[in-house]
Amino acid sequence: MADTFDPEFAVLLTELVEKIGLLRRDMQQKQDLEKYEARVARVEQKFSALAEHVSRTDPTLATTLRSAWRLPARSLAFRNAGHQKGLKDTKS
Repeated sequence: MADTFDPEFAVLLTELVEKIGLLRRDMQQKQDLEKYEARVARVEQKFSALAEHVSRTDPTLATTLRSAWRLPARSLAFRNAGHQKGLKDTKS
């Protein structure tokens, strides 16, 4: 059985990747991404190396991180929906 990361660490790392992904998406939508294309490419390269490293011990977290990077708004929506469901379950 593969070791997994601490759940709190996994959530914090996913949130960080979502925020960076959202920033990248906003820059792209405002057509500012071209000015920082080389920097964003280096960030993406480092992120890919991180996701690959994480996948060796926790493939599920690596998949979550990749989703948070590529589709940050969707990742955030799914995480929020899960949180809301958890709140409803504790009230019942």
